[in-house]
This record gives sequence, structure tokens and C-alpha cells, in this order.
Amino acid sequence: MTEVIDGNAVAAEIRSDLQDSIDALADAGVRPGLATVLMSDDPASETYVSMKQRDCDEVGIEGIHVEIDPDAPAEELFDTVEDLNADPEVHGILVQMPVPDHVDDRRVIRAIDPEKDVDAFHPENVGRIVAGDPRYRPCTPHGVQKLLDAAGVETEGKDVTIVGRSNIVGKPLANLLVQKAEDGNATVTVCHSRTENLAEKTRRADVVVAACGVPEMIDGSMLSEGATVIDVGVNRVDADTEKGYELVGDVDFESAKEVAEAITPVPGGVGPMTRAMLLYNTVAAAGHQEGVDVDLP
Repeated sequence: MTEVIDGNAVAAEIRSDLQDSIDALADAGVRPGLATVLMSDDPASETYVSMKQRDCDEVGIEGIHVEIDPDAPAEELFDTVEDLNADPEVHGILVQMPVPDHVDDRRVIRAIDPEKDVDAFHPENVGRIVAGDPRYRPCTPHGVQKLLDAAGVETEGKDVTIVGRSNIVGKPLANLLVQKAEDGNATVTVCHSRTENLAEKTRRADVVVAACGVPEMIDGSMLSEGATVIDVGVNRVDADTEKGYELVGDVDFESAKEVAEAITPVPGGVGPMTRAMLLYNTVAAAGHQEGVDVDLP
């Protein structure tokens, strides 16, 4: 019977396990602080930030939220980031993407102090990941690794095919999985929009990670019997529901479930893990910056 990997349950366990680290920081007089910056009126972005702030409140992390008018000059955002970089009570900074067109998103990433870059997108942090010495691991890729571990899926010596080469998921996950590490040592193939014969690549994989942003692109015919499937995609498609839409992944869940040994659902799979790992990185950042040893789960 196919195992449906419960991301909500794994994320809840991580949040619970983080409490010991947060208590250790509290004993040293430190409360981790996460600043979120929103320069958008996009409802989805507003919802994401609200959820992240709620997560902080639930585990005892100080949430600092800054909203900037989307029509404001770009320098207002960069001045805000500079102020947060200098604030000793802020250990992690997250600028919610996307930012308005008149703001250079790459400059935003570079503006954040690498030690407070809990998304791990700053070039310095990306370089450390490639070198096998990560300061922080990007939240979604790290969440994928935690889900694989929770499902008892070892990556050592296994063939992993990642469909998608984004800077947020595909490329950093590939870099993490090839490292000489307990949760790495995989042979990784990264596929993308120019890949030919995609199904051949996915069918020979022990683990398939779908992160391409195309609704239900991967179906059961593209998988080998007994594969593990991690679906990172969250796509809104029209549906006869009260909201007029439903959320689906990059994997056709029903057909894939007939073939896979383990699979993540959408929603309730990778999404909760991304948020949990943001808390994880914030606690790690607080310990690092304050010189307090914390035992992270």
C-alpha cells in the first residue's frame, strides 16, 4: 500500500523539537527574531507572510513585520533591509517575493546580511552550499530532505531525478543531495523545459522530485514501480468548488499513487515543511549570532 507522506505531521514534530533549542536560547537571554518584509499587495503574498508570522508566535520566535507601499521607491526597501541588518534583535530577514518590477530582486537578495539570510539565497550562502559547508539550507530543499528521512527513504547510492531547475528548489536541492553526507550521496539528474525524453529520466529514478510549476505534469506512466515521489508544486486550477478553484501539484496524484511506494500530497506535503524549516533556520541564526550552542533537530 502506498504511503502518503504527511508533511503536516512531520512539520509539527520539527516545530515541537525546536522548542528545546528555543528554551536554551531563552536561558541565555535570547529570543530569536524573524523579520518579514512585504512590498506587495498580492493576496497570496499577504497570506504567506501572515502564516509565517503566526508560526513564529506559536513557537516563541519574535515576529517583526514591515510593510512597504508597492509604489514606493526601491530605496525604501533597501533602507529597510539595512536597518534590519543592523538590528541585534533581528536574527533572520525574509523579503517576500515577488517584489515590484521597479525593484531589482537580485539586489534585494544581495542586500541581506548573509548571517541573517534565513532563505539561504544570498550568493555567499549559495556558494557555501555548493562547497559542502552550508551556513543554512534553503527551506524547501531542506524540507524535502526531512520528508525523505521521515519516510525512511535513504538517498545514498540512489538515482534522484529533479524536474525543475529553479534557484529556490531544483538547483539547491541537487547540490544538497550530491554532497558526501548522510542525507546526500545520491546520483542526481536535473531536468527542465529543454530536457528531451523526460519520462525516460523519471522512470529510471528511485526518487522523483517534481518542482516545475506545471499542473499534474508527472503521471504514473512516468514512474518506476516503487519510486518515492516528492511533489513541490502548488498550482491553482479552475474547479467546480465554492472558491472556483482547487490546488494541485506538479504530479497527477491518483495515477502516481498507483505506482509509487511513497508520495507527498498537495496540499499537506512539502508546503508545511518549507515554513517549519524557516523557523529552524531562524533558531540556527540566533544561536550562531549570539554564540549560543543549540541542538537542532
